[in-house]
Amino acid sequence: MAETLGMLCDKLTIVKLKQYHTEDSDRLKSLGVQSAQLQQEINEYISDAIAGNILPSQMTFAANKVFKKEGNIVDEVQGNFGEIFYQLANVNCTLWHEQEKVYEFEKVPPNEKDTVVKQLALLNLERNKCIDAINERFMKLIKQDK
Repeated sequence: MAETLGMLCDKLTIVKLKQYHTEDSDRLKSLGVQSAQLQQEINEYISDAIAGNILPSQMTFAANKVFKKEGNIVDEVQGNFGEIFYQLANVNCTLWHEQEKVYEFEKVPPNEKDTVVKQLALLNLERNKCIDAINERFMKLIKQDK
């Protein structure tokens, strides 16, 4: 299995953002199918993990992020699954809007370009922390249940 619960949740939040930001009926139909497929994958993943078909060691991937910690502070990820999923969705929404600036980077004033790039990096770090937190909490829950 190449994906974790956190990765599937991340993909679902992104599909939901795409649905929110489009009015094209063909695209909305396609995104609706993607959303349903991801929800099904999440349900199957959870069922398989509970049934013991996914080993706890397969439920997490170390982020292995290599970055300078000094000056790169991101919010801590804490709470239950719902709170972490909310934080992931919120980070992806913020990341979506920050990324929009990059599509027309020539319009960003020169003195703000570094801030935009830095914000993208920090948001991606926070996003990865959310994904990892979902994976870790789910793995612990499954281990407790055994």
